[in-house]
Amino acid sequence: MFEKSKALFELKKIQSALAKEVIEVEAGGGAVKIKINGEQKIQKITLDEAIIRDTEMAKVEKWIESAITQAITRSQQLAAEKMRSVAGGLGLPGL
Repeated sequence: MFEKSKALFELKKIQSALAKEVIEVEAGGGAVKIKINGEQKIQKITLDEAIIRDTEMAKVEKWIESAITQAITRSQQLAAEKMRSVAGGLGLPGL
């Protein structure tokens, strides 16, 4: 029982740390930049007007989609790495 309490405490610490982690990704050669935290909350989206000004909207939309997908994936990977250490104490398979 003590091990589970300790693991839950560690889990809360990790969740708090993830909220402070910021991941930055870009797509379209820097045309689209996304900042997301470890809780998978988007902090900021930046569009480089000089790059996208003469670009077809469909291409810009693909860049945005790609950047968001990359950001979420990297955020999930970060969370998984941090959670792996406490998963054993909680008896959670697959983490």
